[in-house]
Amino acid sequence: MGTGLRYGALLGSVLLFLACVKGRDFDKAADNCVDKLTANATFEEVRGLYSGSTVQITEDLVIEGYVISSDKEGNFYGTLYFQDRPSDSSDGFLIEIDLRDSHLFYPVGSKIFIKLRGLYLGQSRNVYKLGATFESFGTVSVGRLPSAAIGKHIFVSCQDPVPIEPTLVFLDALDERYTGTLVQLQNMEVAEEEVGLPFAVAEEETLRTLVDCADREIELVNSGYSDFYSKPLPEGNGLIQGVLIRENDDYRLVVRSIDDISFTGDRCEDVVDEFTSTSVFISELADPDNNASARFVELFNASDQALSLKGWTIRRYTNANTEVGSSIDLTGYTIGGRSTFLISPNPEEFEKVYGFFPDLGARTNSPADSNGDDNLELVDPFGTVIDVFGVVGEDGSGTDHEFEDGRALRRPEVARANPVYTFSEWEIYNDTGGSGTVNEPKSAPDDFTPGLRN
Repeated sequence: MGTGLRYGALLGSVLLFLACVKGRDFDKAADNCVDKLTANATFEEVRGLYSGSTVQITEDLVIEGYVISSDKEGNFYGTLYFQDRPSDSSDGFLIEIDLRDSHLFYPVGSKIFIKLRGLYLGQSRNVYKLGATFESFGTVSVGRLPSAAIGKHIFVSCQDPVPIEPTLVFLDALDERYTGTLVQLQNMEVAEEEVGLPFAVAEEETLRTLVDCADREIELVNSGYSDFYSKPLPEGNGLIQGVLIRENDDYRLVVRSIDDISFTGDRCEDVVDEFTSTSVFISELADPDNNASARFVELFNASDQALSLKGWTIRRYTNANTEVGSSIDLTGYTIGGRSTFLISPNPEEFEKVYGFFPDLGARTNSPADSNGDDNLELVDPFGTVIDVFGVVGEDGSGTDHEFEDGRALRRPEVARANPVYTFSEWEIYNDTGGSGTVNEPKSAPDDFTPGLRN
């Protein structure tokens, strides 16, 4: 890769030059850089301007960073990711630009300055994003900066591009602070069932699965327009680097080219680490009358042995639906012997109310966020329903499995899961008292016992 085009006041002539060049793989265009511009704001200070909705920056702020993405092979398009420093970075931003072949303007490792006044700040895939603005159905979002405006906001330093050293992270220690930065994962491989498949389906964004030797997973995002979309996914095990993004609670990785992948080692050995057991069951469900954010699901392991929850899921059937509305994947967690496992849709509120942090934080509208008239299933790694609460296909309102504004507590004598809902195994409190339940709404924290099992 050449030193790249230094982009600034000569934008018009440069675009004309590019229009006359066929293809994307040529070496160098005229340099135009800046050496007297300095940053006067940090990434953290800019993030502080965002309060949950798109905002226009009106102050004369300048930030600096180092380019980590590249559209040379087409896996990135119209986006420029940059991080705060070339190594040990934990802060990244994205700016959307209406510019083809941006790798010629901003090679990987280039130091850039962004004049922020007039730009909009928002979030995309949990990365802080800068750009122009557009409105859709009354919602203002950050969009691509028009080509004519790029030279007014993005400037390249005259210093040569520097090597970018990805931050080594492990799947069990991923943290949102690394979102939007270049990271490296080790001991990774393509999921066995996907080895040999193409990186992407033509003209479609395609997700492929990477796993480590502990069977933890992360999705690899590939563009169906990339130069390598049709190449087969590699065998073997090894290193992969790319830009870390996040979709809701799921981390994803985007590589710049297949050179970011080095799977030259032997694949992980297959180890039997998925187990079933009828000793694990749902022990308490909470929908506090005074605080919906303090809802939770509690599991209990009645055996003396700890159990890996790899492959286990909890399914929620909302109201009278017979199709799964949401689920929680318990892979990566273990439930101790004679111990509980707490799942909350709002871990911070759970800690505030009950005084300790739950074992797992789930999303809102997940099985842990039921309003008391839904039905739940606990499913083992082999697809077998081990335990249930409620009757799938029946709205819980007014039935013997309603816990709205209340609590469903498994009776202490129950020591085994049951795939058929049995009302006699439960003490159920709600705001109606229908079908033998108790009309007695419950309030958090006093009326609930998360983490305790008689």
